[in-house]
Amino acid sequence: MPTSAESKPSIQTIAINTPFTDQKPGTSGLRKSSKQFESSHYLESFIEAILKTLTGVQGGTLIVGGDGRYGNNRAIDVIIRMAAAHGVRKLITTTNGILSTPAASHLIRSRDAIGGIILSASHNSGGPDGDFGVKVNGSNGGPASESVTNEIFSYTQTLNQYKIVNASAISLTSPGQHLIGEMIVEVIDGIDDYLALMQKIFDFEKIRGLLNKDFPIVFDALHAVTGPYARRLFIDILNAPSGSVRNGIPLEDFGGGHPDPNLTYASKLADLLLNGKDYCFGAACDGDGDRNMILGQGCFVNPSDSLAVLTANAHLVPAYADGLLGVARSMPTSSAVDAVAKDLGIDCFETPTGWKFFGNLLDANRITLCGEESFGTGSSHVREKDGLWAVLCWLQILAERKCTVSEIMTNHWSRFGRHYYSRHDYEAIDANAAQALYSRIETLLPRLKGEKLAGNTIKQADNFCYQDPIDGSITKNQGLRILLEDTSRVIIRLSGTGTKGATLRVYLEKYTNNKDELSLDSQVALKSLIKGINVLGEIHERTGMNQPTVIT
Repeated sequence: MPTSAESKPSIQTIAINTPFTDQKPGTSGLRKSSKQFESSHYLESFIEAILKTLTGVQGGTLIVGGDGRYGNNRAIDVIIRMAAAHGVRKLITTTNGILSTPAASHLIRSRDAIGGIILSASHNSGGPDGDFGVKVNGSNGGPASESVTNEIFSYTQTLNQYKIVNASAISLTSPGQHLIGEMIVEVIDGIDDYLALMQKIFDFEKIRGLLNKDFPIVFDALHAVTGPYARRLFIDILNAPSGSVRNGIPLEDFGGGHPDPNLTYASKLADLLLNGKDYCFGAACDGDGDRNMILGQGCFVNPSDSLAVLTANAHLVPAYADGLLGVARSMPTSSAVDAVAKDLGIDCFETPTGWKFFGNLLDANRITLCGEESFGTGSSHVREKDGLWAVLCWLQILAERKCTVSEIMTNHWSRFGRHYYSRHDYEAIDANAAQALYSRIETLLPRLKGEKLAGNTIKQADNFCYQDPIDGSITKNQGLRILLEDTSRVIIRLSGTGTKGATLRVYLEKYTNNKDELSLDSQVALKSLIKGINVLGEIHERTGMNQPTVIT
């Protein structure tokens, strides 16, 4: 039976003197410093806007959880008490507040919830001096639609008060049910439902057989949300050795590290695979568990290639044995998956960056797999990218094909050709300098057609615009594209995922099907493109940086 935290809790209405104006229109969440979220009324104001905007709040079910970073459980307490004040019938949260983003998406869908509030700043650093975030997901389990987020933004512009129940904090240390007035708060394990879903998709016996043979793996949870999931999955269920999961305990500051699964921030894992002989397979996930990095012995798999390989081998995964409806990639992602889709005779959609654009295609049954170059891949099983799902896909394929990661990549390139690809991130640069650089390149675009870049003729230069094939909506200004006649591409975007300064992202792609050119280092293969865009964009001069912060 539920225990009552407060039999008749009083509802307080708190006045706000200054309107809340920090959320950007069109974004599904808010990401700021931890200190900002601790300031008076800041978190509460954004939650008020969410609860006033989501459809079905009165009498509905709401999913709440996060990645365990500093401020996670304080925010859950605030949301519980505000949800009770707004008439939510049931709020489902998790033990210790730990809930990965893909697991949250699954819970929203399986529990028929009106949506979810996910507490994470994704791959940003955590702790008192790090970042915090609040993201809103809709009833389909995916990031809230642009219409909903625009409503939330509009509400924040006039918000002058919020409602909250005066009640004691509920313990999240173990599963159970509690009452706050008429609202049920259900604390669940948080991992069981997700792993049950994975068992429906994959052949765990086959993967267990792979791990029980001479195939040691290592998974780095980066002291983030996937640690408890990975320990139960790989060690308890799949019988991998106990040391197979590293940094598996979630910490409020991620152990002082950066929970971003790439070669820079997961360098210790990368060193184990690229320079060592102890492991055959390695992987890592980010702060909230939706991103992934895949490594083999002496082999790094870039995310664009990973999506292409998963598409080409999806028939080896039980859930996709009957074939794929279609695939989709974000515009900056390499076109490696396009070649596979053409070979399979299925549709391949190019969308703006942002998982919500895949949601329409998934809900309309137009695609089965989708992915972004920023280490995110997913499928129709949820409406978010899913790091552990991607890791299991790779293990299933390896178990079926009985070969190494390196052999899979070599065979893939031999069949489809290789799309050399890299992303150069210039992080925490002056926002005005970044915008000036971006604007300058944009003004040059109309004059670039027919000009040369890296020795090749530019056939098209534009700012990517997308018309959604499902609802007809148009999304403009999604990134500057320079397309060359030899199919090479350079994409320039300004990222909104950081909280300090701006991040300039430069994406570079070059295709070859020459058998003698399939094993070059990516930076060597892309050298002329790198030099060309640096000169054209005056990147080094305008950012003051001699090299990117992160190269992937």
